[in-house]
Amino acid sequence: MSKKAKKFLSYYRPYLGLFFADMFFALVAAAVSLVYPMIVRIITNDILINYGITEATPMIIKLLFAMVGLAVLEFISNYFISYKGHIMGARMEFDMRNEIFEHYQKLSFNFYDNQKTGQLMSRITNDLFDITELCHHGPEDIVISIIKFVGAFVILIQINLPLTLIVFAFLPFMFLFAYLMKNKMNRAFRRNRERIAEINAQVEDNLSGIRVVKSFANEKKEIEKFYEGNSRFVDSKRNSYFNMAAFHSGLGFFTSLINVAVIGGGGIFIARKMIDLSDLLTFLLYINNLIEPVRKLINFTEQFQNGITGFDRFCEIVNIEPDIVDRPGAVKLKDVQGEIQFKDVAFKYKDTVSDVFHGINLKVEAGDYMALVGSSGVGKTTMCSLIPRFYEVSSGSITIDGIDIRDIKLKSLRKNIGIVQQEVYLFAGTVMDNIRYGKLDATEEEIIRAAKNANAHEFIMELPDGYHTYIGQRGVKLSGGQKQRLSIARVFLKNPPILIFDEATSALDNESEKVVQESLEKLAKNRTTFVIAHRLSTIKNAKKILVLTEDGIKETGTHEDLMKQNGIYAGLYRLAYEKAVNN
Repeated sequence: MSKKAKKFLSYYRPYLGLFFADMFFALVAAAVSLVYPMIVRIITNDILINYGITEATPMIIKLLFAMVGLAVLEFISNYFISYKGHIMGARMEFDMRNEIFEHYQKLSFNFYDNQKTGQLMSRITNDLFDITELCHHGPEDIVISIIKFVGAFVILIQINLPLTLIVFAFLPFMFLFAYLMKNKMNRAFRRNRERIAEINAQVEDNLSGIRVVKSFANEKKEIEKFYEGNSRFVDSKRNSYFNMAAFHSGLGFFTSLINVAVIGGGGIFIARKMIDLSDLLTFLLYINNLIEPVRKLINFTEQFQNGITGFDRFCEIVNIEPDIVDRPGAVKLKDVQGEIQFKDVAFKYKDTVSDVFHGINLKVEAGDYMALVGSSGVGKTTMCSLIPRFYEVSSGSITIDGIDIRDIKLKSLRKNIGIVQQEVYLFAGTVMDNIRYGKLDATEEEIIRAAKNANAHEFIMELPDGYHTYIGQRGVKLSGGQKQRLSIARVFLKNPPILIFDEATSALDNESEKVVQESLEKLAKNRTTFVIAHRLSTIKNAKKILVLTEDGIKETGTHEDLMKQNGIYAGLYRLAYEKAVNN
């Protein structure tokens, strides 16, 4: 058994009781369908011929009551199959969806740098829809089909062997036809999934950037782009529907041929007295029990292709190994002082040849306020992202209090680092929900204290519902400065010993910057702090300023020291000053 098949079957394990109950009722439903034609044969071939109307009537009534009882039993069986069986499939889909979402949480920034959000969403939604049907109907259809097929075959042989052989002469051609169509349908369904994933990515991209679209009045361009993507999806659908039409109409054609052959052959056999009319009637009733399983099995190939294509795409993601994981024996950080040291650190992105930077040697004492400057693209943000292991160093090492960060449990490492970014992400929800994200078990008093420390309490109280105000998707109802102060309150609540400010004030106006800068300085007090600076005026009081280039750290010192050196930093500062004066 292949590894993929074992993985698929493993999702049945928690629901074996429900699975076997579903199979039991599937057996009952299949058995009942085989009994009906036999009762018809008893009535037409035995009772009506061998008994008079007086004796036959009560026997027929008893058999009719028996058929009603069988109908009730069939109803119960089909109800259980349709309801509980689908619930089992939905639960398995639930487990898979949980698994892939949990897996997303384990993957590093390297993975997300090369993915589209809409594509990833498609893996967790559309790709798993048909798996419910496959998990439920797959085993059930196979069991019912085999029982009906074998049972009908045995009974038909007993009724008339030559007529049964005529029917079976068509079956190999039906299966051959289904086999030839299988691969075409598989390719078509996979293309459909890829195209719908592309549409999801396009919609997500458009809606995320809707303000940019409207600010440039480019709605028409976006509609044209979507039209093209949507047209490609329709083309792929057209191809899959072409194959489906050929598949189902071809199947119907074979079924019609079998019925024609049975009627023609049966007529000849009756004329030659090789079969009774009553037996031909029974035979025709059983033909449905023989053809239906064949149709169901062949239809199962379509369902299988649909489901397994989604499962393949599911497996593609869950089989990606996280490249940043806890080492064996990793420890928790305790009593963190905040001393950080870079030892000959180099980094390059996956699938790239050149290093972003190399030769980084740096020691930051506990409680130091360290500023990082340099031209765009030299890796300032990337360098700081190495500390919480959002990316892994390509060579060298980084230590916290003398412990290599790769020997620290990821959760413990990141719990001790607070990050305030330029692009603030707020979740849909209330102000309180977003601040509490820094410490999920925080009390309301702790949240208010954190907001006050971040200079956010005053504007929060002016909101319609205060801390319980709904702020919209990504905080669209708040200004840039307000969002930034909420993100700072979140970090105040987290209370980490190490901080990273990633150009936290660069997108703010002067008034907002002043308030936010005050909040940041209050937050940084007595904590080891890295500041990635866009506006150099905000870091003049830093204990140490590092000037980063592609070849590593080129200058180190205070603002005054670096200005005296008249090097890279002095040039950057004068350029920034000239821009400020001109503006």
